[in-house]
Amino acid sequence: MKKKIFCFPLILLIFLISSQLVSNAQQREVNTLGIGAEAPDFNLPGIDGKNYSLDDFSEYEVLFIVFWANHCPTAQAYEDRLIELVNTYRTKGVGFVAISPNSPKAVSLAELGYTDLGDDMDDMVIRARDKGYNFPYLYDGDDHAASIPYGPVATPHVFIFDSERFLRYRGRIDDTENPYIEPNTSDAKDAIEALLAGQEVPLKETPSFGCSIKWKWNDQWARNLEKQWAEMPVSVDMIDIKGIKELIANETENLRLINVWATWCGPCIVEFPDLVSIDRMYRGRDFEFISLSADNPSRRDNVLKFLENQEAANQNYLYNDNDKYALIEAVDKEWQGALPHTLLIAPGGEILARYAGVINPLTVKRDIVNYLGRYFADD
Repeated sequence: MKKKIFCFPLILLIFLISSQLVSNAQQREVNTLGIGAEAPDFNLPGIDGKNYSLDDFSEYEVLFIVFWANHCPTAQAYEDRLIELVNTYRTKGVGFVAISPNSPKAVSLAELGYTDLGDDMDDMVIRARDKGYNFPYLYDGDDHAASIPYGPVATPHVFIFDSERFLRYRGRIDDTENPYIEPNTSDAKDAIEALLAGQEVPLKETPSFGCSIKWKWNDQWARNLEKQWAEMPVSVDMIDIKGIKELIANETENLRLINVWATWCGPCIVEFPDLVSIDRMYRGRDFEFISLSADNPSRRDNVLKFLENQEAANQNYLYNDNDKYALIEAVDKEWQGALPHTLLIAPGGEILARYAGVINPLTVKRDIVNYLGRYFADD
C-alpha cells in the first residue's frame, strides 16, 4: 500500500513535467530564412491526397514557394495573380507550391470576416476547387514542421529559389494588395525572370504585407475572445407585426440575416449554433444577425433560456401574438410557413436569398461574403 501511495505522486509529477516540456517545445522563436540559405526540406500533405517534398519539384529550374491562407483577405486578393503567374511560368521551368502554415485552432471566428472558409485541410480543398488552383496546396497547421524553418511572417509570403535551391528572393508578389488597381512593381515576377535568364535577382528582399501567421502556441487571443462572447448579455425583445415589417424592410446600412425559429422545432435547434458562429464571423463588418422566435408569447422564458445556452448575444425577438399567418405574411409572402426559415436581406429590403429548412452554413457564408466582399478594398 505504501508503494502505491508513493508511486502515484511520482507518476503525476513526471506527467506534469513532461506536459510542461511539451508545452515549452511547442512555442518556438521563428526566424525568416535568409537570402542565400538552402531550402529546408519538407514532407507535407496536399489537398490531392499526396505528400510533397522538395524532390517532387526537382525538375524545375526555379522553385516558387508561397505561404498562403484561405481566410486571409490579402491572400484572396492575390489569388488571380498567383494563378496567372503559374499559367505564365509553369511551362518555362518554374515550379509552384503553396503552403498553409496556420493552426486552425489559433484562428478566431472574428478573423474569418472576409471569407467563407477556415484554414483546415477540408476547407483548403474547397477553396482550391472553387478558385481552380493550378498548383499544389499543402497543409502545415498541426506542427508547423515546414513553416518554422522558412519563417514566414505573413500570408502571402513568397520564397523563390534557384536551380540549386538557394534562396534568391523573399517577400511580396507585388506592391499592390488591392486587386482592382494595377501594381507599380512586379517583384516576384522580376525575380523569376532574372533567375531564368541566369542573372542576379535585382531586388532580393521586400516586406510581406498580409495576415499574421497563426502559430498553434498563439491561440490565447482566440480563447479569450470565446470567453468574452460567452459572457456577453443575451436578451429577447417582444415584437409586433409592424416591427417585423420594419425588420424586413431593413432601412439600415447592414446586410441582415433573419432566422425565424421556435424552441419546439428540431431543425431550428440543430442549425442555431451555426447561425451564432456566422454572427461572430461577420459582426465586425456591415452585417447583423437577427433571430425571430415564432414561439407563443407565453414561452418567453423558454426562448430566453435557449438563447442564453447558445450564447446568442445578437438581436433576438419573440413575436408577441399567436397569429402565425400574420407572421408569415409579414416576414415573406413566398414563405409557406415551415420552420426554420431564413432570409438574407440587403440594405433597402431586397431579399438576396431564402433558405428553407436547415441552412447549409457554407452556402450562407458564401452568400454573405460575396455581398460584403473578400478584400479590404471592398470596405
